[in-house]
Amino acid sequence: MKFCVTNHELFVGEIHIIGVGLSSVVLIGDTDCISLGSAFDTPPESLVLGTTLVPL
Repeated sequence: MKFCVTNHELFVGEIHIIGVGLSSVVLIGDTDCISLGSAFDTPPESLVLGTTLVPL
């Protein structure tokens, strides 16, 4: 995919971010390359491994 945008004058005085969703990105200004990353933030004690779940 090729995406070209021509921005003219841009002024950002202040940004307030109250919260984020499941997937969020905030871009201000120009960039040549955007790299995506992810993090798994579930605490280890909440993971269930090796257990077969059956309906009740």
